[in-house]
Amino acid sequence: MNIPYRQIRAAYTEESITVYQAYDPAIAAPALAAQRFVPPFKRGRMTWIKPSFLWMMYRCGYATKQGQGRVLAIELTREGFEWALAHSCLSDRRDMPVRVQWDPERDPRHNALPYRSIQIGLSGEAVDRYVGEWTLSITDLTERVRGLHAALREGRDLTPLLPAERPYPIAEALAEVIGATRE
Repeated sequence: MNIPYRQIRAAYTEESITVYQAYDPAIAAPALAAQRFVPPFKRGRMTWIKPSFLWMMYRCGYATKQGQGRVLAIELTREGFEWALAHSCLSDRRDMPVRVQWDPERDPRHNALPYRSIQIGLSGEAVDRYVGEWTLSITDLTERVRGLHAALREGRDLTPLLPAERPYPIAEALAEVIGATRE
């Protein structure tokens, strides 16, 4: 399979896209109850969203890392997600409300793959929109993630258990803004 070097792959519908974050229970529990990020979540800090489930598993160690014990699936409006991309810059610049970086995608055992996965850092206006406008739902995946981790340790193939992610369609101009590749 020929996967472009920098391509957004995600679970999405006509109206929404799913991104992932991992938090301490003190932040995750109130967010789940309110179905939005509320205090102690801090709007003044950059928050990174990840459309790749396996990259999130790499980042949080299947919910085992300190401060990342709860894995959340956040369903966002596609309109909001695309606003974030349109108002972004690559992470080495700091003059936009959104930063993107492309890191090696990971397999279930955290091995780096030969193509990249996008991470999207939201700050300022973008965080306010994320919290107040774009979030459609928040789902706790922690038990599922722990089950996947156990299955992995047992040597099972996780492929059929993972979210179905596919290439996310973006316009050429937007692909240029975020540094995505087409082939």
